[in-house]
Amino acid sequence: MDAEASSLTLGAGAATALPVSSSELRWTIWSLAWPVIVTFLSQSTVGLVDVLMVGRLGAAAVAAVGVGAQVLSAVSVVMTAVGTGTLALVARHVGAGEPREAQRVLAQSVVAAAIGSLMIITPVMIWAGPFVRVFGVEPHVVDLAGAFVRLVMLSIPGSAVLFVIASALRGAGDTRTPLAIGVLVNALNIAANYVLIFGKLGLPALGVRGSALATAVAFTFGAILGLVWLARGGLVLGLALSQLRPHAHTIRRVLRIGYPAAIEQAFMQAGFFVYVIFAARYGTSAVAAYFIGVRILAMSFLPGFGFAAAAAALVGQNLGARNPQRAEQSGWMANSLSVYFMSACGLAIIVAARPIAAIFVDNAEVIADTVSFIYLLGLAQPLMAVDFTIGGALRGAGDTRFPLLTVLVAFYGCRLGWAYVAASLLHLSLVWLWAALIGDYIARAALKSWRFHGGRWKTLRV
Repeated sequence: MDAEASSLTLGAGAATALPVSSSELRWTIWSLAWPVIVTFLSQSTVGLVDVLMVGRLGAAAVAAVGVGAQVLSAVSVVMTAVGTGTLALVARHVGAGEPREAQRVLAQSVVAAAIGSLMIITPVMIWAGPFVRVFGVEPHVVDLAGAFVRLVMLSIPGSAVLFVIASALRGAGDTRTPLAIGVLVNALNIAANYVLIFGKLGLPALGVRGSALATAVAFTFGAILGLVWLARGGLVLGLALSQLRPHAHTIRRVLRIGYPAAIEQAFMQAGFFVYVIFAARYGTSAVAAYFIGVRILAMSFLPGFGFAAAAAALVGQNLGARNPQRAEQSGWMANSLSVYFMSACGLAIIVAARPIAAIFVDNAEVIADTVSFIYLLGLAQPLMAVDFTIGGALRGAGDTRFPLLTVLVAFYGCRLGWAYVAASLLHLSLVWLWAALIGDYIARAALKSWRFHGGRWKTLRV
């Protein structure tokens, strides 16, 4: 980490700290954000390459992998619960100058993530078919997606442990080690995708099953690598085998902060299920367009992820250092940078929407539906920037319950409410279904900004 960033984060353990200029704070935020942006860029590249490869197998394969990815995201809420609590607590302890407590949180979070992930994947693997049928997709898509889900569940234990490690390191101000691990994991994932999907190096062509298996191999490797690096020492946090003995009080602290975030994500994933069901009423083309569009626009989401991580770390650390004013300043400045970068990225993708969509699938109907989706979600990028970044700031403070409320109001009230009206009552065109996204993000951005401005998060005890 840069010297200036270190002085503002890891060195912030004193109850009083010297004021910093706006330019110094801006540089610190960028120093924390850019490795996260590159990390998620790497992950998004894997997603894009995966869709490109699977797209050569046809629209049904794209829809199957997309539906399977939604099931994977729903199962991954266990990572959200543990990772959110981990980041908030590690940041507080680092800011307060308590490194041993920060390491205890990391170790117990690894234990909780491993146990929780193993418990959740078994029923999903057994009942993969019924889970997929909930989306209302066509029978041949159900078969492909079910096979994908059963194999991709094997990636959950590794991805859960890796997510917790990355969250802890980011909370401690180290965003570069997760970047290094992430690049290695994603490079392995892309290589394994190519080999297993198309049957290279003498192996059989597994199609969508190969995509799932490649994900499992890559994340298992990443978890092992992360644990080894922590055990060897030399990072801002360490991990010893003796620290992995379950400690109920610490695990409860992590989950007390993280469980609202997990419920929030569970509601989000359930909402995505319903939204895809509405899209499925317009045919397989609409489902494929939705998943392709999300993968493309994931590139414009990247600054939001980076600045959200920076805001969470700085808000948590400065609250630990008893400097709530700097915590608030950090959150708003990270938000401003996020809005600028995400708006620029969204505009660029809107301009190039049609040629980019044509890269993924050779189907005129899917391309047209994808382009209309990109246009509307691209327009929502400034609002999404506020949602991501201010949401990250609130979670860094341990205020995880209010973002849950925003999901119920914005996602269910605005997005799904309008989707029902458009698809079921008025039978409008697909563009009107996509338009539900705008109302959703207007509500989320407004509610979270109001909460952060109110300042109640400054007095929360974690």
